[in-house]
Amino acid sequence: MIWKKEFTLDGLNNTQGNMVRHLGIKFSAFGDNYIEANMPVDERTIQPFGVLHGGASVVLAETLGSMGGYLCLEDLKQTTVGQEINANHLRSIRSGIVTGRAVPIHLGRKSQVWSIEIKDENDKLVAISRLTLAIISVK
Repeated sequence: MIWKKEFTLDGLNNTQGNMVRHLGIKFSAFGDNYIEANMPVDERTIQPFGVLHGGASVVLAETLGSMGGYLCLEDLKQTTVGQEINANHLRSIRSGIVTGRAVPIHLGRKSQVWSIEIKDENDKLVAISRLTLAIISVK
């Protein structure tokens, strides 16, 4: 198991006043080496043309990778911050729920790399993203 911090889905979802909450992102599952979250495709997450906004998909991807990365850190005086993210948007979607699953590719002392797949309710790939995190000290 990669997780170094104890957590629950309720604990992860108990956030106030941030983009994750605003977009309706909810952590939904985790396993030994992955973490998942759902996001609605609705008026908060679509672009003016009525399909899921690519930026919303990137927010879901970075949320998953950043939280996953943080939960892998043992040192309480460290956190993770996004350093680089890319995304390929493969399929448009107009409504429903998308689910992102993040798995680590590299868990180093100074950086991490995560792969995030976002799928629709029919398990079809909507987007794929790769996130590089820097591990920094916090005071």
